Amino acid sequence: MKICKFSQITVILFGIWGLTGAPAVAEEFDVWLTKLRTEAVSKGISAVTLDSALTGIAPIPRVIELDRRQPEFTLTFAQYMQRVVNQRRIDKGRALLIKHKALLAEVSQKYNVQPRFIVALWGIETDFGRITGGFPVIAALATLAFDGRRSAFFRKELFLALKIIDGGHISAAAMKGSWAGAMGQNQFMPSSFHNFAVDHDGNGQKDIWGSLPDVFASIANYLAKSGWRGDQTWGRKISLPAALGRDDIGRKRRQLISAWQDQGVRRISGADLPKRALQAAVVAPDRKSLTPAFLVYNNYNVILKWNRSDYFATAVGILSDHLGRPK
Repeated sequence: MKICKFSQITVILFGIWGLTGAPAVAEEFDVWLTKLRTEAVSKGISAVTLDSALTGIAPIPRVIELDRRQPEFTLTFAQYMQRVVNQRRIDKGRALLIKHKALLAEVSQKYNVQPRFIVALWGIETDFGRITGGFPVIAALATLAFDGRRSAFFRKELFLALKIIDGGHISAAAMKGSWAGAMGQNQFMPSSFHNFAVDHDGNGQKDIWGSLPDVFASIANYLAKSGWRGDQTWGRKISLPAALGRDDIGRKRRQLISAWQDQGVRRISGADLPKRALQAAVVAPDRKSLTPAFLVYNNYNVILKWNRSDYFATAVGILSDHLGRPK
Protein backbone atom coordinates (compact mmCIF):
# COMPACT_ATOMS: atom_id res chain seq x y z
CA MET A 1 0.00 0.00 0.00
CA LYS A 2 1.33 3.42 -0.91
CA ILE A 3 1.79 5.62 2.16
CA CYS A 4 1.02 9.26 1.53
CA LYS A 5 3.65 11.87 2.29
CA PHE A 6 1.63 13.32 5.15
CA SER A 7 1.32 9.90 6.79
CA GLN A 8 5.06 9.39 6.59
CA ILE A 9 5.65 12.75 8.20
CA THR A 10 3.13 11.90 10.91
CA VAL A 11 4.89 8.68 11.84
CA ILE A 12 8.41 10.07 11.75
CA LEU A 13 7.70 13.34 13.49
CA PHE A 14 5.94 11.40 16.22
CA GLY A 15 9.26 9.87 17.22
CA ILE A 16 11.66 12.64 16.31
CA TRP A 17 9.97 15.62 17.88
CA GLY A 18 8.12 13.71 20.59
CA LEU A 19 4.97 15.68 19.94
CA THR A 20 1.37 14.57 20.12
CA GLY A 21 1.01 14.22 16.38
CA ALA A 22 1.88 15.64 12.99
CA PRO A 23 -1.25 17.82 12.65
CA ALA A 24 -0.15 19.74 15.73
CA VAL A 25 3.40 19.96 14.32
CA ALA A 26 2.07 21.20 10.99
CA GLU A 27 -0.04 23.85 12.67
CA GLU A 28 2.87 24.98 14.84
CA PHE A 29 5.13 25.10 11.77
CA ASP A 30 2.60 27.22 9.86
CA VAL A 31 2.49 29.73 12.72
CA TRP A 32 6.28 29.76 12.87
CA LEU A 33 6.52 30.23 9.11
CA THR A 34 4.10 33.17 9.17
CA LYS A 35 6.27 34.94 11.73
CA LEU A 36 9.41 34.11 9.76
CA ARG A 37 7.86 35.60 6.64
CA THR A 38 7.09 38.83 8.51
CA GLU A 39 10.71 39.03 9.63
CA ALA A 40 11.90 38.32 6.08
CA VAL A 41 9.82 41.23 4.77
CA SER A 42 11.45 43.49 7.38
CA LYS A 43 14.84 42.38 6.00
CA GLY A 44 13.86 43.59 2.54
CA ILE A 45 13.08 40.24 0.91
CA SER A 46 10.36 40.65 -1.70
CA ALA A 47 6.87 39.17 -1.50
CA VAL A 48 7.43 37.50 -4.88
CA THR A 49 10.45 35.63 -3.54
CA LEU A 50 8.68 34.66 -0.33
CA ASP A 51 5.66 33.38 -2.24
CA SER A 52 7.82 31.24 -4.51
CA ALA A 53 10.06 29.94 -1.73
CA LEU A 54 7.76 29.45 1.26
CA THR A 55 4.36 28.54 -0.16
CA GLY A 56 3.46 24.94 0.60
CA ILE A 57 6.68 23.92 2.34
CA ALA A 58 6.64 21.57 5.31
CA PRO A 59 9.22 20.05 7.65
CA ILE A 60 11.27 17.29 6.02
CA PRO A 61 11.54 14.32 8.41
CA ARG A 62 14.58 12.93 6.62
CA VAL A 63 16.51 16.13 7.33
CA ILE A 64 15.87 15.77 11.06
CA GLU A 65 16.85 12.10 10.93
CA LEU A 66 20.16 12.95 9.28
CA ASP A 67 20.84 15.79 11.70
CA ARG A 68 20.15 13.56 14.71
CA ARG A 69 22.09 10.64 13.33
CA GLN A 70 25.46 12.24 12.74
CA PRO A 71 27.72 9.56 14.21
CA GLU A 72 31.27 9.95 15.38
CA PHE A 73 33.62 9.54 12.50
CA THR A 74 34.49 5.85 12.55
CA LEU A 75 36.44 5.36 9.32
CA THR A 76 40.17 5.02 9.62
CA PHE A 77 42.22 7.48 7.61
CA ALA A 78 43.16 4.71 5.18
CA GLN A 79 39.49 3.80 4.62
CA TYR A 80 38.56 7.44 4.09
CA MET A 81 41.35 7.91 1.56
CA GLN A 82 40.27 4.82 -0.36
CA ARG A 83 36.82 6.38 -0.71
CA VAL A 84 37.72 9.93 -1.66
CA VAL A 85 41.13 9.76 -3.36
CA ASN A 86 40.78 6.65 -5.50
CA GLN A 87 42.26 6.06 -8.95
CA ARG A 88 38.99 6.81 -10.73
CA ARG A 89 38.82 10.26 -9.15
CA ILE A 90 42.51 10.92 -9.85
CA ASP A 91 42.10 9.97 -13.51
CA LYS A 92 38.93 12.03 -13.89
CA GLY A 93 40.52 15.01 -12.16
CA ARG A 94 43.54 14.89 -14.45
CA ALA A 95 41.31 14.78 -17.52
CA LEU A 96 39.23 17.74 -16.30
CA LEU A 97 42.34 19.71 -15.41
CA ILE A 98 43.40 19.40 -19.06
CA LYS A 99 39.90 19.98 -20.47
CA HIS A 100 39.43 23.23 -18.55
CA LYS A 101 43.08 24.32 -18.69
CA ALA A 102 42.43 27.77 -20.18
CA LEU A 103 39.61 28.67 -17.77
CA LEU A 104 41.53 27.37 -14.76
CA ALA A 105 44.62 29.35 -15.79
CA GLU A 106 42.52 32.51 -16.05
CA VAL A 107 41.00 31.97 -12.60
CA SER A 108 44.35 30.99 -11.13
CA GLN A 109 46.01 34.17 -12.36
CA LYS A 110 43.22 36.34 -10.94
CA TYR A 111 43.13 34.77 -7.47
CA ASN A 112 46.66 33.36 -7.16
CA VAL A 113 45.38 29.84 -6.43
CA GLN A 114 46.88 26.85 -8.24
CA PRO A 115 44.44 25.04 -10.60
CA ARG A 116 45.14 21.63 -9.06
CA PHE A 117 43.72 22.76 -5.72
CA ILE A 118 40.59 24.19 -7.34
CA VAL A 119 39.94 20.90 -9.11
CA ALA A 120 40.78 18.83 -6.01
CA LEU A 121 38.20 20.67 -3.90
CA TRP A 122 35.64 20.39 -6.70
CA GLY A 123 36.32 16.67 -6.92
CA ILE A 124 36.11 15.87 -3.22
CA GLU A 125 33.06 18.05 -2.54
CA THR A 126 30.81 16.84 -5.37
CA ASP A 127 32.81 14.40 -7.52
CA PHE A 128 33.36 17.22 -10.03
CA GLY A 129 29.74 18.37 -9.95
CA ARG A 130 28.18 14.92 -10.21
CA ILE A 131 26.69 14.75 -6.70
CA THR A 132 25.37 18.10 -5.46
CA GLY A 133 22.42 17.04 -3.29
CA GLY A 134 18.73 16.71 -4.04
CA PHE A 135 17.10 18.38 -1.04
CA PRO A 136 15.10 21.59 -1.57
CA VAL A 137 17.36 24.01 0.28
CA ILE A 138 14.68 26.37 1.59
CA ALA A 139 12.57 23.55 3.04
CA ALA A 140 15.63 21.84 4.51
CA LEU A 141 16.86 25.01 6.19
CA ALA A 142 13.34 25.82 7.41
CA THR A 143 13.13 22.34 8.93
CA LEU A 144 16.39 22.80 10.82
CA ALA A 145 15.55 26.37 11.86
CA PHE A 146 12.16 25.23 13.18
CA ASP A 147 13.61 22.18 14.94
CA GLY A 148 15.34 24.11 17.70
CA ARG A 149 18.57 22.15 18.15
CA ARG A 150 20.60 24.65 16.12
CA SER A 151 17.81 26.99 15.17
CA ALA A 152 19.74 30.28 15.39
CA PHE A 153 22.40 29.14 12.92
CA PHE A 154 19.96 27.69 10.42
CA ARG A 155 17.52 30.60 10.72
CA LYS A 156 20.35 32.93 9.68
CA GLU A 157 21.25 30.64 6.78
CA LEU A 158 17.60 30.50 5.73
CA PHE A 159 17.32 34.29 5.44
CA LEU A 160 20.58 34.35 3.47
CA ALA A 161 19.25 31.65 1.14
CA LEU A 162 16.09 33.71 0.53
CA LYS A 163 18.28 36.69 -0.34
CA ILE A 164 20.12 34.58 -2.92
CA ILE A 165 16.79 33.85 -4.60
CA ASP A 166 15.75 37.49 -4.25
CA GLY A 167 18.98 38.49 -5.97
CA GLY A 168 18.04 36.51 -9.04
CA HIS A 169 20.91 34.03 -8.82
CA ILE A 170 18.63 30.97 -8.84
CA SER A 171 14.95 30.15 -8.45
CA ALA A 172 13.51 28.63 -5.29
CA ALA A 173 12.55 25.47 -7.18
CA ALA A 174 16.05 25.01 -8.60
CA MET A 175 17.85 25.69 -5.33
CA LYS A 176 18.81 22.13 -4.42
CA GLY A 177 21.57 20.96 -2.12
CA SER A 178 22.50 18.82 0.85
CA TRP A 179 20.20 18.09 3.78
CA ALA A 180 22.01 20.81 5.76
CA GLY A 181 21.72 23.45 3.04
CA ALA A 182 25.12 23.23 1.32
CA MET A 183 24.64 24.11 -2.33
CA GLY A 184 26.10 23.81 -5.77
CA GLN A 185 29.16 22.15 -7.24
CA ASN A 186 31.31 23.57 -4.44
CA GLN A 187 28.77 22.98 -1.63
CA PHE A 188 28.60 26.51 -0.23
CA MET A 189 26.30 27.26 2.66
CA PRO A 190 24.26 30.45 1.98
CA SER A 191 26.63 32.47 4.17
CA SER A 192 29.63 31.25 2.15
CA PHE A 193 27.75 32.09 -1.04
CA HIS A 194 27.32 35.70 0.12
CA ASN A 195 30.93 35.95 1.23
CA PHE A 196 32.72 34.18 -1.61
CA ALA A 197 30.53 33.35 -4.64
CA VAL A 198 31.65 35.07 -7.86
CA ASP A 199 29.93 35.90 -11.16
CA HIS A 200 33.01 35.10 -13.24
CA ASP A 201 31.17 34.65 -16.53
CA GLY A 202 29.58 38.10 -16.14
CA ASN A 203 25.96 37.14 -16.77
CA GLY A 204 24.66 38.78 -13.59
CA GLN A 205 24.22 35.54 -11.65
CA LYS A 206 26.55 33.81 -9.24
CA ASP A 207 25.72 30.36 -10.54
CA ILE A 208 27.58 27.78 -8.46
CA TRP A 209 25.13 25.13 -9.73
CA GLY A 210 25.69 25.25 -13.47
CA SER A 211 28.44 27.68 -14.48
CA LEU A 212 31.97 26.27 -14.27
CA PRO A 213 33.53 29.77 -14.51
CA ASP A 214 31.50 30.75 -11.44
CA VAL A 215 32.24 27.45 -9.65
CA PHE A 216 36.00 27.67 -10.19
CA ALA A 217 36.24 31.37 -9.38
CA SER A 218 34.12 30.96 -6.25
CA ILE A 219 36.39 28.17 -4.96
CA ALA A 220 39.47 30.26 -5.70
CA ASN A 221 37.96 33.38 -4.14
CA TYR A 222 37.13 31.45 -0.95
CA LEU A 223 40.74 30.26 -0.68
CA ALA A 224 42.24 33.63 -1.57
CA LYS A 225 40.13 35.55 0.95
CA SER A 226 40.96 32.94 3.59
CA GLY A 227 44.70 33.54 3.31
CA TRP A 228 45.89 31.24 0.51
CA ARG A 229 49.50 31.54 -0.67
CA GLY A 230 49.95 30.77 -4.35
CA ASP A 231 53.72 30.34 -3.95
CA GLN A 232 53.33 27.48 -1.47
CA THR A 233 51.97 23.96 -1.47
CA TRP A 234 49.84 22.42 1.29
CA GLY A 235 52.36 20.04 2.89
CA ARG A 236 54.13 16.74 2.33
CA LYS A 237 54.32 13.22 3.69
CA ILE A 238 57.13 12.72 6.18
CA SER A 239 58.80 10.19 8.41
CA LEU A 240 58.97 10.87 12.14
CA PRO A 241 61.85 9.97 14.44
CA ALA A 242 61.04 7.54 17.23
CA ALA A 243 61.59 10.30 19.80
CA LEU A 244 58.51 12.25 18.62
CA GLY A 245 55.17 11.15 20.05
CA ARG A 246 51.56 12.28 19.78
CA ASP A 247 52.08 15.00 22.38
CA ASP A 248 54.91 16.52 20.32
CA ILE A 249 52.84 17.16 17.20
CA GLY A 250 49.53 18.71 16.18
CA ARG A 251 48.14 21.74 14.38
CA LYS A 252 48.93 24.11 17.24
CA ARG A 253 52.62 23.21 17.46
CA ARG A 254 54.01 25.35 14.66
CA GLN A 255 57.67 26.04 14.13
CA LEU A 256 60.08 26.65 11.28
CA ILE A 257 60.76 23.76 8.93
CA SER A 258 64.41 23.92 10.04
CA ALA A 259 63.35 23.21 13.62
CA TRP A 260 61.54 20.05 12.52
CA GLN A 261 64.64 19.09 10.55
CA ASP A 262 66.75 19.49 13.71
CA GLN A 263 64.33 17.17 15.56
CA GLY A 264 64.88 14.42 13.01
CA VAL A 265 61.82 14.84 10.78
CA ARG A 266 62.56 13.94 7.16
CA ARG A 267 60.79 13.60 3.84
CA ILE A 268 59.20 10.17 3.39
CA SER A 269 62.12 9.28 1.11
CA GLY A 270 64.57 10.01 3.93
CA ALA A 271 65.85 13.20 2.29
CA ASP A 272 66.15 16.50 4.12
CA LEU A 273 63.15 18.82 4.44
CA PRO A 274 62.86 21.91 2.23
CA LYS A 275 65.09 24.86 3.13
CA ARG A 276 62.36 27.54 2.99
CA ALA A 277 61.78 29.56 6.16
CA LEU A 278 58.14 28.57 6.53
CA GLN A 279 56.15 27.86 9.67
CA ALA A 280 54.94 24.25 9.69
CA ALA A 281 53.12 21.77 11.87
CA VAL A 282 53.08 17.98 11.91
CA VAL A 283 49.73 16.18 11.72
CA ALA A 284 48.92 12.48 11.85
CA PRO A 285 45.24 12.26 10.78
CA ASP A 286 44.66 8.69 11.96
CA ARG A 287 44.40 9.11 15.72
CA LYS A 288 45.34 5.50 16.40
CA SER A 289 48.66 5.75 14.62
CA LEU A 290 51.45 8.22 13.93
CA THR A 291 51.66 6.99 10.36
CA PRO A 292 51.10 8.42 7.93
CA ALA A 293 52.33 11.82 9.12
CA PHE A 294 52.46 15.08 7.20
CA LEU A 295 54.34 18.35 7.53
CA VAL A 296 51.73 21.01 6.74
CA TYR A 297 51.97 24.70 5.91
CA ASN A 298 49.74 27.78 5.80
CA ASN A 299 47.59 26.51 2.92
CA TYR A 300 46.60 23.44 4.92
CA ASN A 301 45.11 25.74 7.54
CA VAL A 302 43.21 27.56 4.80
CA ILE A 303 41.67 24.27 3.64
CA LEU A 304 40.63 23.66 7.25
CA LYS A 305 38.61 26.89 7.12
CA TRP A 306 36.59 25.21 4.36
CA ASN A 307 36.13 22.01 6.38
CA ARG A 308 37.65 21.61 9.84
CA SER A 309 38.71 18.01 9.37
CA ASP A 310 42.26 16.74 9.09
CA TYR A 311 40.92 13.88 6.96
CA PHE A 312 39.36 16.32 4.50
CA ALA A 313 42.27 18.78 4.36
CA THR A 314 44.83 16.04 3.87
CA ALA A 315 42.71 14.38 1.17
CA VAL A 316 42.44 17.66 -0.74
CA GLY A 317 46.20 18.08 -0.54
CA ILE A 318 46.98 14.53 -1.63
CA LEU A 319 44.48 14.64 -4.51
CA SER A 320 45.97 17.95 -5.64
CA ASP A 321 49.43 16.33 -5.64
CA HIS A 322 48.17 13.52 -7.86
CA LEU A 323 46.57 16.03 -10.23
CA GLY A 324 49.76 18.04 -10.45
CA ARG A 325 51.86 14.97 -11.16
CA PRO A 326 52.08 13.59 -14.74
CA LYS A 327 51.09 9.98 -15.34
